[in-house]
Amino acid sequence: MQQTKILVSACLMGFKVRYNGSEKAALQATLERWQQEKRLVVHCPELAAGLPVPRRPAEIVAGSGADVMRDTARIVEDNGQDVTAHYQLAAWLALQAAQQSGCHAALLTDGSPTCGSQFIYNGTFSATRQPGMGVAAALLEQHGIRVFSEQQLPALIAWVNEREAER
Repeated sequence: MQQTKILVSACLMGFKVRYNGSEKAALQATLERWQQEKRLVVHCPELAAGLPVPRRPAEIVAGSGADVMRDTARIVEDNGQDVTAHYQLAAWLALQAAQQSGCHAALLTDGSPTCGSQFIYNGTFSATRQPGMGVAAALLEQHGIRVFSEQQLPALIAWVNEREAER
């Protein structure tokens, strides 16, 4: 039986690649086991796209990740610089990494303009959340890759178990 492969945000695996140079280690026993079983494809879309660590905070303005990918919304840094093209590239690179590795799911960091799946920030740099997806999460979902946030790890585990039980 082929195991389900999962694209996972590098910051969730303890790599200090977030915009502020930190990590968001949410490594639980299941993730550790999955990593040993070589199910996980650890990837930071923003790093892959050439963005530096640390980097300026960035938020989606006037839309969601899907809107950014359609060029109807922008991603800007807290100093007003438009970095939309970098984040669009990050989304395409995440999709490429997932597809080339045979991933059927992704575990991504919520809130990020790239990886957010349940919420993103509203583009005012006031720490105000809104429901929505970042660019990579939206693109992965559009291509049939199921996206989960780090808060949904139990749901991801259940999804993987159900999927593998059906085989």
